[in-house]
Amino acid sequence: MDRSTRVEVEVEGRRLSLSNLDKPLYPTGFTKSDVISYYTAIAPAMLPHLQARALTRRRYPDGSEGPSFFEKRAPSHTPDWVPTVDLPVSADGSRWGGTSRRRTGVEMVPFVVARDLPTLVWLANLACLELHTPMARAVDDPGTPTMVVFDLDPGAPANAVDCARVALWLRDVLAHLDLACVVKSSGSKGLQVYLPLNTPGVTGQAVRDFAHAMAQMLERDHADLVVSQQAKQRRTGKVLVDWLQNETFKTTVCAYSLRARPRPTVSTPLSWDEVVDLADGGSPDSVMCEPDEVVDRMERHGDLFAGAVDLHQELPALS
Repeated sequence: MDRSTRVEVEVEGRRLSLSNLDKPLYPTGFTKSDVISYYTAIAPAMLPHLQARALTRRRYPDGSEGPSFFEKRAPSHTPDWVPTVDLPVSADGSRWGGTSRRRTGVEMVPFVVARDLPTLVWLANLACLELHTPMARAVDDPGTPTMVVFDLDPGAPANAVDCARVALWLRDVLAHLDLACVVKSSGSKGLQVYLPLNTPGVTGQAVRDFAHAMAQMLERDHADLVVSQQAKQRRTGKVLVDWLQNETFKTTVCAYSLRARPRPTVSTPLSWDEVVDLADGGSPDSVMCEPDEVVDRMERHGDLFAGAVDLHQELPALS
């Protein structure tokens, strides 16, 4: 197929013009058509985790090994049927800018909200390989996080096996507080544990403080493996429990998002049994799932990350 060829398709009543469908976006030969097919297949499980959230996209026009850029603002050519939500952002794009349009260096930026399959296909056609979301639902209440994230990032030679050990320690601590959590791979080197809240009145500061306290406790109890501070010189051979991902303006890769790696890996929801097996000496590569495997897992097990949306839990007060 000529890469300049455009194909007109209809997706759930929306007309889309798709281009360069045979263009490889990964060195393995995984094409834009394959990206679109994956996001179409995984949409039933993925869309609930995108709903109402302001989407930051990481686009790779020339594939996973080419230049990329993060995009917050909805493109000027965004179809009028794609929902957006306006949020205040600092002029440098680094953080939310508060609520006032008049604050110095702050502008209101329209973010894409991926509510449906046509929007997901449109994004895939733009080579948005990675889809990143904040902890709050911007459409409903951008100031209220619906979950707490613990991003477990290994510093070599630590790897996903070490992350699994830390994830289990964290799960057990939360269980003592009568709290359930869900876990997924980052699609890269580490794991991410999420504590679902989905309750009104939670503040960003409370979530951040709770995550920080948990990270410091894990570091105190398991100093040989856990670090809670960002300094790179302290992270060699240890797992960073990155609590700063709970800053209001931060995002994490959405469940089921592709990652821009040499091969098309996915941020994959895991069962806790799989995490136990990994911690017991499994292969770090066992959680580096590719699209076909992730779709098969979803069809066999359903959405292992559904608790992030369905569980309603109170954030404990710090004593």
